[in-house]
Amino acid sequence: MTVSIVVVSHSEKIADGAVELAAQMAPDVVLLAAGGTMDGRIGTSLEKVLAALDKVAAGDGAVILTDLGSAVMTAESALEFAEDAAEMLLADAPLVEGLVAAAVAAQGGGDVQAVKRAAEAVRGPARQPESPALQEAGEGSVTGSGPDYTGDFELVNQAGMHARPAAKIAGGLSSLDAEVQVNGVDGASMTALMTLAAGRGSVLHVEAWGADAERAVNYVGGLVQAGFGEP
Repeated sequence: MTVSIVVVSHSEKIADGAVELAAQMAPDVVLLAAGGTMDGRIGTSLEKVLAALDKVAAGDGAVILTDLGSAVMTAESALEFAEDAAEMLLADAPLVEGLVAAAVAAQGGGDVQAVKRAAEAVRGPARQPESPALQEAGEGSVTGSGPDYTGDFELVNQAGMHARPAAKIAGGLSSLDAEVQVNGVDGASMTALMTLAAGRGSVLHVEAWGADAERAVNYVGGLVQAGFGEP
């Protein structure tokens, strides 16, 4: 079973386009667009959202993403009427980035809570572990502790760190109990990873803190060494 994702937008074209983009990264996830009004105007439709929720398979659960404020209200109203509403969660996340991260997390088998967390993790940089280099040293040679686990991995896929690899890394890391930096940026932020502009042959230096630190480093390393499933 895979968590479904519903996109609620004021524009039918935006909803359809966002779903088309996410489908490239999560081909096995049910992505449902509910954009525009029933008569094709700009706006949101309770009927469209309910119709999308009706397509969610029983027991799979769904995460809903929206664009503007009134879309949130429409989604909340739909949840009041939906069956299995307890398994349907509204994510507070940017529509496109949140959708991509959520789709990747769902593709990886995350449950509805994990998929919601993945979407919301892209809203902004997570709290970063304090860098030892920035700590003020007292008497003696106090330097602070370093990361629990580190790893260095060379990008082997032709396109390097573009949207799909960034989404895969961020989506997976957001579900782990770890603070992760990749070349100094938040590893759970798709946007931050893309700003690295790391091409083929670049080395990703991964640092992780926390209970899942080792797993996080291994996760990134596995993706990189497999070329993210790309040529």
